[in-house]
Parts: sequence; structure tokens; C-alpha cells
Amino acid sequence: MFNRERFKEKIQMKKTMRMHEMKKSKKKAEEEVKEGAVPAYLLDREGQSRAKVLSNMIKQKRKEKAGKWEVPLPKVKAQSDAEVFKVIKTGKRKKKAWKRMVTKVCYVGEGFTRKPPKFERFIRPMGLRFKKAHVTHPELKTTFHLPIIGVKKNPSSQMFTSLGVITKGTIIEVNVSELGLVTQSGRVIWGKYAQVTNHPENDGCINAVLLV
Repeated sequence: MFNRERFKEKIQMKKTMRMHEMKKSKKKAEEEVKEGAVPAYLLDREGQSRAKVLSNMIKQKRKEKAGKWEVPLPKVKAQSDAEVFKVIKTGKRKKKAWKRMVTKVCYVGEGFTRKPPKFERFIRPMGLRFKKAHVTHPELKTTFHLPIIGVKKNPSSQMFTSLGVITKGTIIEVNVSELGLVTQSGRVIWGKYAQVTNHPENDGCINAVLLV
């Protein structure tokens, strides 16, 4: 889903840039128009001289967007549903197979309450629920044991994100208030994103690198 959205964005960006380049090539025709009354079909062509500036601006924004989400692990192996979920068969004759047990580390919020077992579709075992992570600050070269606030994005699937499944490459939000980081205006930074760099289900802990 995310790949499809990104693909659409790229196509739209390319189309816009192509349009601006076309405008730039039509500049000469506009200059040749003599002074006086402008034909109706030329009235909307006043902004052609700004085409190059606009296309440069778009390129710049694109670079900024790419730089904003620069992460330590840009590519990670996608986790399939079969790896993350184990099918739980229920019913008197064990014929129903609509329940799933999460086999990877996950995070649930503070006030989380389970549904009644009869109606619970995704079972997240208590032994795999993590509340803290070992977060390394890349500039300070120091590791802190910080509480997790939430799961921002799991690259494998949107469903894993909503369930709070944490695998390698997942972006999590951690509470950095005890680090004493402040903004330019002097406010204390409370939450910051970090990317998970290990396989938590294998190691029994979450190791992450802070995105600064």
C-alpha cells in the first residue's frame, strides 16, 4: 500500500516537472508576441518565465523530504503475514481459523484492555509485549533505556503498524524527556523517533538508533 502511494507521488512529481520543462521550452513563442491586445488563449500564460524557478523549488522540496526520513536501515526484509501470525483454530471441532496469534514483539498502550477471548481476533501474548527500548544516540555515542510511546511505522505492513508489531526497521516513538534535549525556542523535547536495528524476537530486547 505504501509503495503504491509512493509510486503515485513520484509519477505526479514527474508529471509536474515535465509540465514545467515544457513551459520553459515555450518561452520563445511568448516573447515573439507583439505588444498590444493579448489573445484570449494567451491570457493564462503569464507565469511561464517562472517555470524554471518552480521546477527547482519542487526538486528542493523533494530533496528535503528524502532527507527528513533518512534512516540508518533504508532497506529491510519485508515480514510476511505467515511469519508474524500463527493461525489459532477454535470451536468445538477446531474448524474455525479466524484467530491469529502475533509471534513477534509488539507494543500496546498504557490503558490497553483486551477484548473478551471469544471475540479477540489478534492475540498479543504478554511475554512479547515490550515497554522499553535501548536507544543509541548517534552523536553522543551513548545508549539509553527509554520508554516507548508508540509505533510510528512498520515498513512491512500498515496492519502491523496498527497492531504495534515491532520488527527490524520499524520506526518507534520514544520518550526522550530524561535526555534533556531542547528545541531552539528552549522547549524540552518529549518524544522522538528511533529505528529498530535488531530482531527483537530473537534477542529479547529492542535496540534502536535515534533519528536526529
